[in-house]
Amino acid sequence: MFILRLHCQDSAGIVAAVATALSVCGCNIEESAQFNDPLSGRFFMRVVYAPLEPGADQLFARHFEAIAVKFTMDWQIDNQAVPVRTLILVSKEDHCLNDLLYRWRTNHLAIDIAAVAANHDTNRKLVEDHGIAFHHLPLTAATKPAQEAQIAALVESTGSELVVLARYMQILSDDLCRKFAGRVINIHHSFLPSFKGAKPYHQAYERGVKIIGASAHFATADLDEGPIIAQETVHVDHTFTPQKMQALGRDTEARVLAEALQLYSERRIFLHGIRTVIL
Repeated sequence: MFILRLHCQDSAGIVAAVATALSVCGCNIEESAQFNDPLSGRFFMRVVYAPLEPGADQLFARHFEAIAVKFTMDWQIDNQAVPVRTLILVSKEDHCLNDLLYRWRTNHLAIDIAAVAANHDTNRKLVEDHGIAFHHLPLTAATKPAQEAQIAALVESTGSELVVLARYMQILSDDLCRKFAGRVINIHHSFLPSFKGAKPYHQAYERGVKIIGASAHFATADLDEGPIIAQETVHVDHTFTPQKMQALGRDTEARVLAEALQLYSERRIFLHGIRTVIL
């Protein structure tokens, strides 16, 4: 099956044009969702379709070009059977990495992990035991530009579409964020920007917080302020020590990051300015 994603200025006849084109070209709609943003006037649509005869998918792609021009659409077609080629970046912590490796190994995520790169050598054995290439890219303030050039080269050489910051505890440069805009997903605890710096869970404990959680978002030049993809919160109380909060936080981070990757791999995310539309 294939996934058509499009967005354009809203106008009459878009849904009808898409459905008619699919029918005429011998394709069957399996799933369809659309959203008209009343504030911007932008229309978003995601359609999963199956060709009913050989070559119907290529015929539709060619036929749809004229429709896209007519409505001035930004559009893309993806083969649902092809997993998203993915590069994972990590530092020392392994909870998100471990979770993604498990979901990848058990086919619970439609991603193809091309490699894992890290600024520490801590997780080499974990990665290589899964038969995945591990790249140790040490980092200092003086070597940051060169190290990021290595990351960019690795993205290109592995053919990775998506870069996942699975608790990669480094700030990406503005240049790297712009180069791979909409292709880098980060995870962080929901305390930011309230509790910055070292030991955020100890700070939260001292303040007596009642909710902790995590946010997955696209990385941008504005630290931890990129378009949000997925979020989750969990309740805590005075009995939760900083260590217990941290353990719960790690589980939440892993779940939310996996959810974001699932949404991305199913081609459900549309970037819309500084926010996302999820269909």
